[in-house]
Amino acid sequence: MRITDLMIQETMIMDLQASTKDEAIDELIASLNRSGRINDPVLFKEMIYKREAESSTGIGGGIAMPHAKTTAVNEPTVVFAKSRKGLDFEALDDQPAHVFFMIAAPEGAGNTHLRTLAALSRLLIDSDFISQLMSTDTPAEVSALFDAKQAEAAEKEAAKEKAKAEKAANAASTFTTGQQQNTSGVIVGNANSEDFVVAVTACPTGIAHTFMAEDALKKKAQEMGINIRVETNGSEGAQNVLTADEIARAKGVIVAADKNVEMARFDGKPVLQRPVSDGIRKSEELIRKAVNGDAPIYRSQGGNAKEEGASAGKISVGSKIYKDLMNGISHMLPFVVGGGILLAISFLFEQLASPENPVVQLLQTIGGGTGAFHFLIPVLAGFIAMSIGDRPALMPGMVGGLMAVNSNAGFLGGLAAGFLAGYVVIGLRKLFKGLPKAIDGLKPILLYPVFGLLIVGAISFYVFDPIFGSLNTWLVDALGNLGTGNAVLLGLLLGGMMSIDMGGPFNKAAYTFAIGVFTSSGNTDGAWMAAVMAGGMVPPLAIALATTFFKSKFTEQERKSGLTNYVLGFSFITEGAIPFAAADPLRVLTSCILGSAVAGGLTQLWSINVPAPHGGIFVAALANHALLFLLAVAIGSVISGLILGLWKKSPTLVK
Repeated sequence: MRITDLMIQETMIMDLQASTKDEAIDELIASLNRSGRINDPVLFKEMIYKREAESSTGIGGGIAMPHAKTTAVNEPTVVFAKSRKGLDFEALDDQPAHVFFMIAAPEGAGNTHLRTLAALSRLLIDSDFISQLMSTDTPAEVSALFDAKQAEAAEKEAAKEKAKAEKAANAASTFTTGQQQNTSGVIVGNANSEDFVVAVTACPTGIAHTFMAEDALKKKAQEMGINIRVETNGSEGAQNVLTADEIARAKGVIVAADKNVEMARFDGKPVLQRPVSDGIRKSEELIRKAVNGDAPIYRSQGGNAKEEGASAGKISVGSKIYKDLMNGISHMLPFVVGGGILLAISFLFEQLASPENPVVQLLQTIGGGTGAFHFLIPVLAGFIAMSIGDRPALMPGMVGGLMAVNSNAGFLGGLAAGFLAGYVVIGLRKLFKGLPKAIDGLKPILLYPVFGLLIVGAISFYVFDPIFGSLNTWLVDALGNLGTGNAVLLGLLLGGMMSIDMGGPFNKAAYTFAIGVFTSSGNTDGAWMAAVMAGGMVPPLAIALATTFFKSKFTEQERKSGLTNYVLGFSFITEGAIPFAAADPLRVLTSCILGSAVAGGLTQLWSINVPAPHGGIFVAALANHALLFLLAVAIGSVISGLILGLWKKSPTLVK
């Protein structure tokens, strides 16, 4: 497939008018939308910004490659654009971007499309080619240039394949490390060099940076006369996978990746772990350090990965705790949503029929305390432990969480058990480090499980369960006995927190607190769930209202995107407001926080309970005061929508 089959001329922008990164993204998305290549501009923009949050796609050298892989895309497309004056795209080299490639890949993109996108990415390493692109004046010239360049690359590829076949036919059984073609996975570099390194490149979407980093490392290694093998972890999965022999022979390992890759195989090797962007722009530095062994030694024991050496990266204690907690919460949420929705439906059936109805009993069994909800705290604890101590910590963490459920230590006891299990396993690794290597295989299957379970179980039984059981009982009683004023203040706080970062730490903290009280109270007290659900529904609904009633303040694309937020808001999906918050954070976040806080406070003023942890308007009928709950959401949404609509400047005036 030709690159120009994806880079269609009708979407090209030969004179980009944008002066900021946000405006450039909007202009590129608008081109995709006009051509019918995407079906949901809001979702696509959200996914573009999600990728930007990982690391800027302004790769330097005057190039920016914003990209996303999502169901919002109808057909794989690359939008080419030029900006003669350039603009700040937060590039890695702090230089303005002049050439833009917005890649839109559908969720089920075929291998042919993905390989074509990889070929495009590799071409952009060539600075001479970029200069030629900048000199084009029409879409036809751009297409012709890409076709010529791809044909030239195909000819070189064919010549290399022919040379490789001739060499294989005449070669003896001796292994040679001569220069070979870049995409076959064969070692490239210098046949006479003994310096050999291996590398892995990967980015979250796997459609651009992965292959640019691969090509940059190979080209630089060839210039330096160093042999290299590069494995790519793209959208098609791992390609050119490194062999055990190659890893053993390598002087060093480069992992240029923005997502997790298989690391245990590098145990005992000097490993440089860097962002994928460093593989593109700092390839010479990485290769030189890898060859010289100037990298921390990577250790993997029983599935636990760590680095030894002065250059090993460190993160703050707070960041580490947050990361571990989020790992537990992210794995717990499917149980919350799935079990919660089924439980909510059972409550609805119960009102229409009776508690003895077979459908009611089935749904409550599947979703309730003996089904999905029974796993909430064990899963939370287990995956917190796994984030800290890796796989050996999962089992003792889950058992500690289960003991917390059975002893009434509840959510707090489960949290403590999860962190305890993780650090107990780390301690056991250090304790058993001096044992003979002959019994290394017994550590993960015998020593860690037995001693980890014993220690975590004993501490949970004698310390955590009594302490947190009493504390949990006190907390539930105290919340139940809050006066109206204090309850309203807490409702204001929880509701406002749902809008501060829309899915980030504050949002998750408020939701986690409500879930903790919800599960600890026997799934009957949904007062705080009402506050966080109302607060979380306000931002997307406010955006929808503002774009509907203050149309002149928004672009045509934003108005269309705003309609989607009605559905997202009704469904309690706060993240629908993220693209708008990213484009205008001060006005959007401030207005949403105020409205969410009011909605959360009103639920407590009116003593509203929602006995379901998710569902939005679809579980509103289960509330003890359903109409008041909807009124609280409506009031908060109108307040936020009015503030945003009145405060926001017209598109041409936004600074």
